[in-house]
Amino acid sequence: MRVNTKIRYAVRAMYEIASNKDENGILQKEIAESQKLSLKYLDHIISALKARGFINNKKGKRSGLILLKKPEEITMYDIYRAFETDISIVECVRESAGCDLIEDCPAYDFWKKLNNQIIDTLKSETLYDILNRSD
Repeated sequence: MRVNTKIRYAVRAMYEIASNKDENGILQKEIAESQKLSLKYLDHIISALKARGFINNKKGKRSGLILLKKPEEITMYDIYRAFETDISIVECVRESAGCDLIEDCPAYDFWKKLNNQIIDTLKSETLYDILNRSD
């Protein structure tokens, strides 16, 4: 399993938005500059995060991005799911895999357990945890 660039950049963008203290929010341009991200690429990430209801633009003149939920309510799993539909360390643990060998596979339980541990870790870590880890 590999966490793609959009997910990694989304976590960095969410960190910037959550750590910003300006009541008008933070401009997308400022996020791009601070995190050294392409503004064009960041557009797609911001759109996905808005669609999931994590962020939006503050109303008014020079409106920046703000969180719509508290950082402790947004898990790394939530951010991951904004870009990917499932998590699978190996193909056979996907619900849609339909592998005929699962019943007799000696390694299946190991892969499933490892996959579940990754999901549990993503669900247990919040944006709040990331913010506090960086202080």
